[in-house]
Amino acid sequence: MPIHIRFADGDPLRCRFAVSPLWEVREAVRMLGRPLRHGSRLPWLRRMGTAAAGLDLRALRLLMPERGPVPAFLCPPPGGPFSVIDDELAQVRATDPERAYADLARSLSATPGAAAGPLGRTLLEDPGRTVRELADLLELAWRALVSPDWPSLRSLLEADIAFHSLRLADGGPERLIGELHPRVSWSRGTLTVRDGRDGTEGTEGRSYGEEPRITGGEGLVLVPSVFVGPDGVRGFAPEREPGSTRPEAATVVYAARGTGGLWTEPGGGPPQALAALLGRGRATVLAALAEPATTTALAQRLGLAPSSVSAHLSTLRGAGLLTSYRFGHQVLYERTPLGIALAEAA
Repeated sequence: MPIHIRFADGDPLRCRFAVSPLWEVREAVRMLGRPLRHGSRLPWLRRMGTAAAGLDLRALRLLMPERGPVPAFLCPPPGGPFSVIDDELAQVRATDPERAYADLARSLSATPGAAAGPLGRTLLEDPGRTVRELADLLELAWRALVSPDWPSLRSLLEADIAFHSLRLADGGPERLIGELHPRVSWSRGTLTVRDGRDGTEGTEGRSYGEEPRITGGEGLVLVPSVFVGPDGVRGFAPEREPGSTRPEAATVVYAARGTGGLWTEPGGGPPQALAALLGRGRATVLAALAEPATTTALAQRLGLAPSSVSAHLSTLRGAGLLTSYRFGHQVLYERTPLGIALAEAA
């Protein structure tokens, strides 16, 4: 069933973006456990399958049901725009055992027989110990699956935030949210995250139903993800406990732009005609800009020196094939209509 989140007056203005390494770990574990749904990412899956060979991820996978909530304490809303994995893991380890037990039981109940099975019983019998062990397992998964590629992944996520922040400034939350994912919509102060048609997870929270959850001024956190998948979106709307004053923002995790190049093996370079016209280096950079990107992200993606990529970008921009815009410390490059026509014709 979909999640509806109704925002208090003025609350949509509290929309913010965040990068969360812990959310990426969770989604990487989910992807690795369901490889048939991610055929386009086989190069990464093969490499990560080897890296994860020594990890026992059964407990995390059991707590990621096909249709139901992941324990909320495993992925708290990011506290800042660029969270640090050590801080997020410390937040997990500080979870109150009573809250952990309630979250674990709710998650296990979504899978028939999970709570009564040997692993489910072990998870529930000592929630304090379970919290510590799950946090340790998340840390090991971070080191094996995400940390080696984190600089390039973070650059891509930061570029996505810069792009969408401009959309938010230009058209407000309705335009921004309408572009995030087909299953996310905004109407009259209510955000809706619908379930996937293919049976994949679409919503998470502490309860399900058509009744809207009403925020109390905490706003909305938008988290771009590399691993959530182009057809995936996660909506999480925590239900405030009676009498609680703890702020918990609604969270939407969505697929970041420009992830396609991460999952393919390096090809044979740009089209021959384009390389003959522009030179191989400039043609390679133009062909790689199917989505806006920064100099650093392009250099990491293409395996080129940042200075070389910067020189090619300047030449292409001077020729009218690219445009650039600054957001914070990021400078994003994007094809102009002429650049699009030239790259696609080639």
